[in-house]
Amino acid sequence: MTRTFHQPVDAAEVPRFAGQATFMRLPSVTSAEGLDIALVGIPWDGGTTNRAGARHGPREVRSQTSLMRRAHHVSGVAPFAVANIADVGDLSVNPINLLDGLARIESGMARIMAAGALPLSVGGDHLTTLPVLRALGRKQALGMIHFDAHSDTNDTYFGDNPYTHGTPFRRAIEEGVLDPKRTVQIGIRGSIYDPGEHDWARAQGIRIIYMEEFVRRGAASVMEEARSIVGTLPAYVTFDIDSIDPSMAPGTGTPEIGGFTTREAQEMVRLLPGVNIAGADVVEVAPPFDVGGMTALAGATLMFELLCVMADMIDRNRKR
Repeated sequence: MTRTFHQPVDAAEVPRFAGQATFMRLPSVTSAEGLDIALVGIPWDGGTTNRAGARHGPREVRSQTSLMRRAHHVSGVAPFAVANIADVGDLSVNPINLLDGLARIESGMARIMAAGALPLSVGGDHLTTLPVLRALGRKQALGMIHFDAHSDTNDTYFGDNPYTHGTPFRRAIEEGVLDPKRTVQIGIRGSIYDPGEHDWARAQGIRIIYMEEFVRRGAASVMEEARSIVGTLPAYVTFDIDSIDPSMAPGTGTPEIGGFTTREAQEMVRLLPGVNIAGADVVEVAPPFDVGGMTALAGATLMFELLCVMADMIDRNRKR
């Protein structure tokens, strides 16, 4: 049976700057039913401890995805030809109640999962990933490939507050939705609060690859190890835009110099094939601090890179 998949608006018919802004210029739908991949926004930064603004990320990334075309120039993957993909809008959020905000994100993501679609989301600060992991990993703890400048495994902030964008993966491990022994963090760098700040993460079994090690080894070696760590069981991919150097991605809440180039980021995502991806996100794009939309463009391009890997995985699995 011939299947018909959603297609982007043709830029030769409707200019990129015109029409409704949706991820990849795909149709906007109200349900993930019938989709292979659901593109979704999470406009929430209730966990931000310093420079807020990532709540505006999904809207700006949507705009920049109008620059994405139909096929990947290296892999040849044409995601819209092999998978049914659409923009399912933004999840319901609560900007003034943190716990309710987490609950809304979890329930919204659970609906996407129940519909049988893989989520590819744009945040939002990195705390948004916690309720996503709660929804996707409630039956089986997920592995994770985590690109970031920060480990995000701290315990509490401002007294005993356990929920910030610096704590999501500690909570996820404690709650049993993230398997630390199948988790690798790549690009970690920058000053820390205490010399032992990462001791807890390492003690749980998380593999931390600091930026200095990445520079010595290169993307191919690091990603070969990352794939071996997560293995063949389902894994989540989370890309914090602050893993990229602020010279190329200034629009983020916690910039750290000495990061990836955008080309290195693309190279690493292109080495994800073989990972059993249960979902993915791009987080911490904060448009109020951006320059000329360059961070939102980086986020949009990495979203497309992830989309190509996920669509190709779906296509290969379907053909088996």
